[in-house]
Amino acid sequence: MKLTVNGQERVLEGVDPDMPLLWAIRDLLGLKGTKFGCGKALCGACTVHLDGQPVRSCQTFLADVGDGKVTTIEAISGPVAEAVKSAWIKNNVPQCGYCQSGQIMSAVALLGSNPKPSRDDVNSAMSGNICRCGTYPRIRAAIADASKHLGQ
Repeated sequence: MKLTVNGQERVLEGVDPDMPLLWAIRDLLGLKGTKFGCGKALCGACTVHLDGQPVRSCQTFLADVGDGKVTTIEAISGPVAEAVKSAWIKNNVPQCGYCQSGQIMSAVALLGSNPKPSRDDVNSAMSGNICRCGTYPRIRAAIADASKHLGQ
């Protein structure tokens, strides 16, 4: 099975097409930035981009990826990603940090498609990402800061 992850085509020998993308990313490719949280696509810790759209890799099966291009937290780049990463640091968003790769992937997807989101847009886009530490106010502040930076 072929899988394009972070711009590199990878061949996965003898894998079950029903394997969750998360396990291929973490266990077979060694990319540990994407986290396992709930395994039911409810918490968002496993969020990656598939053709630029956020998906929950714990419930996205290899067969569903097809010729799609997967991007993990290790490879996000460009003006939107840099604005989000800078805003995350400026706003001291992470507490324990476990959910943050998924939070960042969702924020990058949001601002990539809507650089000036309303509060409702942010709430909607981020609603599938849970933070046990409750850093939601800092996450929202960081998204607002990144949005301002993108407007300059």
